[in-house]
Amino acid sequence: MQTVWITGASSGIGQACALRYASQGCRLILTSSSRPALDKVGDRCRELGAPDLRILPYDLSEPDGIKLLVRQAWDAFGGIDILFCNAGISQRTTVEDTPMPMVRKIMEVNYFAPVAMAQAILPLMTANGGGRIAVTTSISGRFGFPLRCAYSSSKHALYGFFETLRAESHDKNISVTIVCPGRVRTNISLNALDRGGKKHGVMDPGQDKGITADCAARKIVRAIKHRKNEVLVGRGELLMVYIKRFFPNLCARLATKIKPV
Repeated sequence: MQTVWITGASSGIGQACALRYASQGCRLILTSSSRPALDKVGDRCRELGAPDLRILPYDLSEPDGIKLLVRQAWDAFGGIDILFCNAGISQRTTVEDTPMPMVRKIMEVNYFAPVAMAQAILPLMTANGGGRIAVTTSISGRFGFPLRCAYSSSKHALYGFFETLRAESHDKNISVTIVCPGRVRTNISLNALDRGGKKHGVMDPGQDKGITADCAARKIVRAIKHRKNEVLVGRGELLMVYIKRFFPNLCARLATKIKPV
């Protein structure tokens, strides 16, 4: 029986993956900043067949408690087979209008928290014979995107860290799957930070036409199971990843024409 720990589990991709793992009979550890929302997801997971479950609410913008959080998660069932660092926060501000405190908050949640969690859990997984680590990036982590300077930066940084982790841990039975979503219908645009750090509160039209979180979860869970290095999740918008790879100048021109909201 596998034990799976998911951050950002109270909604969107995290919730959908939790429900899918629950239906497979996995033990679950669910983390987000909202205890009430996690409790609701936990109830649904139990209904779907999760044999045991722990709720570990935590604000990942607070770095000092992450080592203790990892220890609590590990001790909940005496080990973790899959860590899915999925929590994230976005923005809707230009470079000029993005204050440094916002940049730091986004980097703290999107980049430094997964890094700290991976560093803390890696020796535990290694001593336990191995494990699987997955992290959610974004196609915005493959190329710059208007109104996403801090968000895109944080997602770019994840590639550097977790690809390095994979290269260093290949002989320790540690797999690393980088999850790269395009447009998925979640609340990330609603909760994105606007001017003054307020919630954007608007669903992006493109995102509203994206795939469902459940469709994304099917692809993600399968990719983690098969220890894929990376999984692209979305529809036609994923073409930009290949345009960036083979035609970077074209990608730069196209990025200027993308409607950011």
